[in-house]
Amino acid sequence: MRNKIKNSIEKALKNLGIEAKEVILEHPADPKMGDYSTNVAMTLGKNLKTNPARNATPARNDSRSDSGRHNVAGGPKELAGKIVEEINKNLPTEVERVEAASGFINFYLNKYFFQDKVQNIIENKNFGANDHFSDKKIMIEYTDANPFKPFHIGHLMTNAIGESVARILEYSGAEVSRANYQGDVGLHVAKAIWGLLKNPKLQDKLGDVTLQSNNIGKAYVLGAEVYESDEKAKKEIDEINKKIYSEGDQRINEIYAWGLEATMKAFEDLYRTLGTKFDFYFLESHVAPIGEKIARANIGKVFEESDGAVVFKAEKHDPKLHTRVFITKAGLPTYEAKEVGLIEDKFKNKPNLDLSIVITANEQVDYMKVVTKAITLLIPEHGNKMTHIAHGMMKFSNGKMSSRKGNVVTGEMLLRDTKMLVAEKMKDRDFSESEKDKISSDVGVAALKYSILKQSIGGDIIFDFDKSISFEGDSGPYLQYSYARAKSLLEKGVKENIFPNFNNLPNEVSGVEKLLYQFPEVVLRSAEESEPHHIANFLIEIARAFNTFYALHQIVDKKDVTSPYKLALTEAFSIVLKNGLHLLGIEAPEKM
Repeated sequence: MRNKIKNSIEKALKNLGIEAKEVILEHPADPKMGDYSTNVAMTLGKNLKTNPARNATPARNDSRSDSGRHNVAGGPKELAGKIVEEINKNLPTEVERVEAASGFINFYLNKYFFQDKVQNIIENKNFGANDHFSDKKIMIEYTDANPFKPFHIGHLMTNAIGESVARILEYSGAEVSRANYQGDVGLHVAKAIWGLLKNPKLQDKLGDVTLQSNNIGKAYVLGAEVYESDEKAKKEIDEINKKIYSEGDQRINEIYAWGLEATMKAFEDLYRTLGTKFDFYFLESHVAPIGEKIARANIGKVFEESDGAVVFKAEKHDPKLHTRVFITKAGLPTYEAKEVGLIEDKFKNKPNLDLSIVITANEQVDYMKVVTKAITLLIPEHGNKMTHIAHGMMKFSNGKMSSRKGNVVTGEMLLRDTKMLVAEKMKDRDFSESEKDKISSDVGVAALKYSILKQSIGGDIIFDFDKSISFEGDSGPYLQYSYARAKSLLEKGVKENIFPNFNNLPNEVSGVEKLLYQFPEVVLRSAEESEPHHIANFLIEIARAFNTFYALHQIVDKKDVTSPYKLALTEAFSIVLKNGLHLLGIEAPEKM
């Protein structure tokens, strides 16, 4: 519909002999101002008023006729009126009327358009999908939790954003690969192993992988603390780090093998809960030698030697960038060199990639700019296909990054605590224990994901436990509850032998219908901008509209001949809401 209206405006302008570089259409905030509105007369009218000679250009290059000439001088209001006159000569059938108001041009769609769209949604369960990225191969790297370390809140944020962007791009026709880059070697591993060696109880393998992983995380915290405060412990950890690389110590090798397996399995349990399944796992130990080799091969070309290290002086190529070390004085590849190896390995594992997206926290922005510049110089065909999406931090509404028990919160703890709060709210519901557990998990994940995704990716977010799990207001559970309500109404209709149909249509158009047709536009915008918050905000708006409709109308009513249409509208709403929740990585429970 948007394209139809745009074409009508462009054709009207052409008939008036006016060329517009761009026609912007928006949905007015006030429904009284139409379903679509454009300010093209405002932007063009000012110029035409100061340069009326331009108005005399014929619409057709025909020396035998001057019927294409129009007098539109006088400013935005006059131009808006002339454009409306032209549009009305060939008005799209879906448009009831067009009005000029204070220089704006407002389009009002007729009820048949909205009712046809409801039917279209029911017939097309993938409503909202598009082919904007058709035939594009895209790899998205996100989460990047490191073995031997706790799964922290940053990993939770990156996972929520990455999974949603992946689903939106898939829904827009792309072939998407999900990638996870994990540090299986490095000083953090040595710190964890030091903690395990000093505390044998933490090596207990009798519990499940979650308990084992938590113990390994505790060992890492111990090692990290002493590394900064105890010189003797620091030397011991550095020695362990060397032994990990050399693989010459059997005891350390055994602990390493167990720790890697336990933490990776625990991560997989979390990924299943979060609804993510990765296609590729890239390990630091594998990509490090690849990056080191490329860096050494390009000394004197891209890199320079400086005090025994290999560096990239990025400021020579862009004054906004800075120098970073790619190989240390000790001859070891840094994170920067490993990134070079990582991108090379990505394109090797997935040939003909059109785009490689990496999602990290904001503090990685400057680092990624330098790395991307180096890769662009080293491997231009790869560097030019790299995109970095950076997100902010999560803060708690009480200002403390600790749980209710006073512990520093990890991503896993936040998931568990949110699920427990939801379970407490549902304790009196008439569900089996297994149903309660599944719903509590789905709702808990929704509470967290929606809190992360409801605003633009770059900013920090404030997480409020109580507001996030509310079944009313601006929350993920509210969306899920709205979906469950719609499904309950459809089930009630079946029991009353009333089924969705379009035989008797109401005269009025509801706020739900006024929003449903916009869903494909919202998905497309989210795909183009890699911004899930457009979908999150739309879902809240349409859920509120549906709940208002529910409060004002008896949807299942044998005495009402329009009840079948109301059920059709309810079904269309449930389809759009479920599709939107899927794109946010949120489950849509049919009962709550």
